[in-house]
Amino acid sequence: MMHARRVFLALGLAAVTTAFLGAEVSAAPTAKEISRDGEEALQSLYRTNPVAEDISKKARAILVFPKIVKAGLILGGSYGEGMLQKGGKAVAYYNSVSASWGLQAGAQAYSYAVFLMNDKAVDYLSQSKGWEIGVGPTVVIVNEGVAKNLSSSTLKDDAYAFIFGQQGLMAGVNIEGSKISKIER
Repeated sequence: MMHARRVFLALGLAAVTTAFLGAEVSAAPTAKEISRDGEEALQSLYRTNPVAEDISKKARAILVFPKIVKAGLILGGSYGEGMLQKGGKAVAYYNSVSASWGLQAGAQAYSYAVFLMNDKAVDYLSQSKGWEIGVGPTVVIVNEGVAKNLSSSTLKDDAYAFIFGQQGLMAGVNIEGSKISKIER
């Protein structure tokens, strides 16, 4: 009986994950597609969160991941590809990977953007062999409560991250522990 439940849950999780990944499973996105999708994701964030647009004007660079797919059944993981934008142009490409374990079941997709506010944060990203969020430059996850208290005079941290566009059947999104690594496109 227990084996049948596990098989059923695994098949359900596979179906949900496939629905999110769709045709993207067959081919990695090109640099042009990542850049286009990244810019569209940023515009969507700015429409729904004007604080993000204000922060973008002061940021040295923006790391944006337009689609992260997360799935789990006890063991879980997430993956997505994004771009580093400076001066409104994509200058490098990165992937975001995380692994997790514990009480979890389901799949979801979401986007996130990290606004790098100083040269220290930008240099750390470009010089590290992979940046694990939560290690290195200070990253503030901006939720509704934090956003109400942000202004140009209170922006003192190295980076500010916004998670947005969540959809799916899994509770909670957290980017802490995600490893961001440069990729060639």
